[in-house]
Amino acid sequence: MQGSIARVCMVVAAAILNHPLLFPQENTTLPDQDEELMARMREHEERLQMEQAKLEKELSQLDSKQEETRSEEGYSWYFWSAVSFVIFFTIEMCRVDSADIERHRQQPVDDEDIFSESGSVSPNTMVLDKDILSNFCDKCTYTSAHENWRVKEFVEGFTDDLLESLRSVCDREADMEVGDFVGIGSMFESWKVCKPLMCDLIVPFSPPDPFSFQFNLWCSPSSDIPPDMQGCGVIKVNRFGENEGGCLCGSANLGEDMLCLLHSRNDALVVDRSPDELLCSKNTPYLAKDQVMKWFQISVTKAWGLISHKYDFEVTFRNLDAAGALKIRFRSGKVIVMNIIPVVQLEDTDAYFVSHFPSDCGSSPDPYWPLSFAVYERNLLKHFAKRLPQNSCHLHCLQVVTFLHRKQTGLTGKSALTNYHLKTALLHLLLSKRPSAWAIESVERRLRDVLSFMQRSLQEKRLHHILVGNNKVPHELQVPEIIREAEPINLFRSLVLQRDLYAATVRHFQEMLRNSTVLIQEYTPLLSNGGIHHSLDESL
Repeated sequence: MQGSIARVCMVVAAAILNHPLLFPQENTTLPDQDEELMARMREHEERLQMEQAKLEKELSQLDSKQEETRSEEGYSWYFWSAVSFVIFFTIEMCRVDSADIERHRQQPVDDEDIFSESGSVSPNTMVLDKDILSNFCDKCTYTSAHENWRVKEFVEGFTDDLLESLRSVCDREADMEVGDFVGIGSMFESWKVCKPLMCDLIVPFSPPDPFSFQFNLWCSPSSDIPPDMQGCGVIKVNRFGENEGGCLCGSANLGEDMLCLLHSRNDALVVDRSPDELLCSKNTPYLAKDQVMKWFQISVTKAWGLISHKYDFEVTFRNLDAAGALKIRFRSGKVIVMNIIPVVQLEDTDAYFVSHFPSDCGSSPDPYWPLSFAVYERNLLKHFAKRLPQNSCHLHCLQVVTFLHRKQTGLTGKSALTNYHLKTALLHLLLSKRPSAWAIESVERRLRDVLSFMQRSLQEKRLHHILVGNNKVPHELQVPEIIREAEPINLFRSLVLQRDLYAATVRHFQEMLRNSTVLIQEYTPLLSNGGIHHSLDESL
């Protein structure tokens, strides 16, 4: 066989070398006297034809012999081909795995590069003058004590009047039932420092009879909520009688002679309602945030129209996409911002499903409702206030870092960092440090601790929610057991998934640390030598 292959190669080479087009010909006509050359070429051609015929004969004999062993060799060929494929595939997989491992090994280095590129600044190296910091905190305390209480008193009275008017324009038998508001956020936690003065209030609502809400949390054992919707839940609108524990009068035909002692005959007239009337997503029994916000905004507009003649100020909607985002402007030019947020109370707890968060640029899609623990967080701060030294510095620290964050945002734009992240960092430190460490004379050290904690959280891209999955939370707060035992929620999850956002947030925080000394000095009302800088009230 080897000899046949060699002869085939020789014939092919000879044919190529003797092809007339292989070499360029300057003269295409042969002289008549070259008859001897033509004779030699004809002889050579005849020899090639004879050799070709001989080769074809040998190849035909070889093919007949190979037919007998082709089946055995075929199995062998398939076997070795499969083995070769497996070896090649294994080598490729090992190469990909090694590349992934190498990439993961380089990831921390890349994150460290982000800190080094932004000029990493340590909070421990910040220069903070104790007198200037003390003056700044005193001014913040004075502003909070002498102005915020008047704002809260006005907001509470105005909201009561507005909600009462809202209830009057709603159909008590068909519309959602509106409850009393609850004040949350910095204004009601006594650490609000920046202007305009903003008040966040949540307003619970419930469905009309004979309907009720059924809840399914992300941490429920039978939950099918996607992993990227941690901290959310769905709200199903049920009718009494659809569950085993409900009344059957709405779903069963009891006849004319039977009377339900819980519901009158008139209740049957309002049983059948469309999903739109119940503010549900299209063709589903789940409550929709968009439908709720549309209903609430229309209701608030009607309610204000009934009582506007009683007040001598202007009320406008700041954001048409956020129901209850109001802006009150007095004739004097003073402005108060209100966020009245419709919420659904989680059973008999202090946790609420909120239609939107005021600080969020984007919200979760329907039908997923984020769960707010703002009332528990407010109660946690009250719990600490009872155990900390008199005139403790924990709220001063929060006021300073939120002030720095707001000023830096004005310089370099928004980032993923929010006041809620800063408050969460403070709450973690309050749980970990002894109460005596928060005396007023320790404000400088505790401020560095808060900034250091936030810097470590950014480096690790991990900041856990203060209540979810945290066994250190005092039992007096009565956090639901299902929330206490849930897996912790990482508030910096978006930084893990979005590298550009992470880099921008790190740069924002590093610049904030770098400018902190200048900002505090510039906006402190009185210096130690008696000089006057910008008024804190005007700058905030």
